[in-house]
Amino acid sequence: MLSAHGLTCVRGDRRLFAKLDLAVGAGEWLHVRGENGAGKTSLLRLLAGLSQPAEGEIRWCGEPIGQAESAYRQNLLFFGHHGALKEDLTAMENLGFSAAMDGADFQEATALAALYKFGLKGREELPVRVLSAGQKRRVMLARLAIRKAKLWVLDEPFTALDVKAVDLLSNLISEHVANGGMAVLTSHQTMPIPGGRVVQL
Repeated sequence: MLSAHGLTCVRGDRRLFAKLDLAVGAGEWLHVRGENGAGKTSLLRLLAGLSQPAEGEIRWCGEPIGQAESAYRQNLLFFGHHGALKEDLTAMENLGFSAAMDGADFQEATALAALYKFGLKGREELPVRVLSAGQKRRVMLARLAIRKAKLWVLDEPFTALDVKAVDLLSNLISEHVANGGMAVLTSHQTMPIPGGRVVQL
């Protein structure tokens, strides 16, 4: 289980949210909602361990994530709103690079199948810089299909996707949760995924 206790987030001289508690366990997902500037991305960055709260604590399986860092990193997949793709690498190379950064196994056949699934057949060996914004998002989404992580933290994953890709991603998240995974995500859209709880900022 991932849990947060009394989280307070401050950016500059502005407090975005305070004393926030949340928890998500196996087979559950959370939909973080709020106005622009409410702190949705900041909350996800806190949960991913990329920044520190002004107050409060985040725990993985009951242990502070700073102490459970190795186990937490192995079980975490963070999908930022601004994707960390290497423009000069191909789609396939980007997936391999991400796997290496995550310390995860990389199977080229599995990665190729994921790229095909997200409509990138014939583009897997092109430099990412020549792909459209939507195609770049699909490369990032293919990472979800190949990375074995229990917890997905996803910031606006549906941005720049067409209807078909939205359906693919929705099904991918649904399958992940149904198989005992967990997810925390932001989206301005109505979520086409069953179940889930809302965290309102």
